[in-house]
Amino acid sequence: MQFRHEQLPNGLDIIAEVSEAAHSASLGFFVKTGARDEHDSISGASHFLEHMVFKGTDTLSAEDINLRFDFMGASANAFTSEEDTVYYAAVLPEKQHDALELLSAMMRPALREDDFVTEKQVILEEIKMYDDQPPFGADDRCRALFFQDHPLARSVLGSTSSIEALQVDAMRAYHQQRYASDNLVLAASGAVDFESLVTSAQQLCGEWKPSPQNNRKVEFSNSHSRTVTDVITREQAALEYAVRMSPGPAEDTDDRFAAKLLAVVLGDDSGSRLYWDLVDSGQAEHAVCHHHDFLDAGVFVTQLSCEPETTYALIDRIIEIYQEAANGLSNNEVDQARNKLLSRVVLAGERPRQRLFSLGLEWAHLGRYRSVTDDLETLDSISRDDLHRILAEWQLTASSSTVLAGPLLKDSPTT
Repeated sequence: MQFRHEQLPNGLDIIAEVSEAAHSASLGFFVKTGARDEHDSISGASHFLEHMVFKGTDTLSAEDINLRFDFMGASANAFTSEEDTVYYAAVLPEKQHDALELLSAMMRPALREDDFVTEKQVILEEIKMYDDQPPFGADDRCRALFFQDHPLARSVLGSTSSIEALQVDAMRAYHQQRYASDNLVLAASGAVDFESLVTSAQQLCGEWKPSPQNNRKVEFSNSHSRTVTDVITREQAALEYAVRMSPGPAEDTDDRFAAKLLAVVLGDDSGSRLYWDLVDSGQAEHAVCHHHDFLDAGVFVTQLSCEPETTYALIDRIIEIYQEAANGLSNNEVDQARNKLLSRVVLAGERPRQRLFSLGLEWAHLGRYRSVTDDLETLDSISRDDLHRILAEWQLTASSSTVLAGPLLKDSPTT
């Protein structure tokens, strides 16, 4: 693997991890914008804009975009998160320029008002769909309770009211600011011709204008004065769904790797403490723990689905499991979790598209490159004592935010 980096005069970063062994190339634009960069009057604009990018440019229709991707045999898509909007395509190496030509054109969408009005209804239906299916909005509600007035509290989809009120001129202004050349990263991985990639980018993106960007980091207090619990009643649901969030290491600390290893020990979807105690025993349909890291905050997320009448007892049991872990982890379970993560890193590293996401997000957030070898060495260096330190410092059993969604009523007995 060879890492390459060049920056155009307008501030556009171009990075690539070149592999001579790869038979495909993946490339994409990583836009440093997401729900956290919005405000109340444009909540949901980042995700809405992602949809609009596929609606066409001044010279390309939505059908043209689909047909061109299809003709070059590309696997193309996009996603929006709290902190990023990413557009990508996986292609044969000889289609590298064609893919970049189309992706770069899409970064300057027409944002036609008739398309905006039509797509607004699609977004509103999407919000209803997520509200009508498990976990019935519990994740968004829990995030709002946990992060409170921090920008990460915002929903990626926005709300029905914010989308209904959003105007096309506001989206155009948001696009002009957030899709500036110095707020994007062009990343590529696999069988990449880097010199050709830079030449193409200069030709296709060199006239884009930069725009002053504000510091995205906002201090987040890891302490909550009390435990917060809420209930969303969905009488038609057969199971109760619980989402619980507690503080964890942020992205800019090395402890994020230990936190992810700890989450595998505690709540991987197989062979973890939650799995053996709750799922394998038949008490819960699903019980997992994940660690998510952001620019300025981290969070341990516990998810549970079970019979409604057992919900509170199982939440108590989860807290007990975390307390037991704080009393000591075994070398065997730490090594087992480490082997899982090592395998996942290696397998993802063999797929250019998966490497693209790791490569692009790391650079967009922290401005640095981490190879597969770097990740493997970091995981190998984490000790059982490191996990005990994370447990002691972040205390998964302490204050948290929990939201239940399902048949239980708000006046049901609480813990």
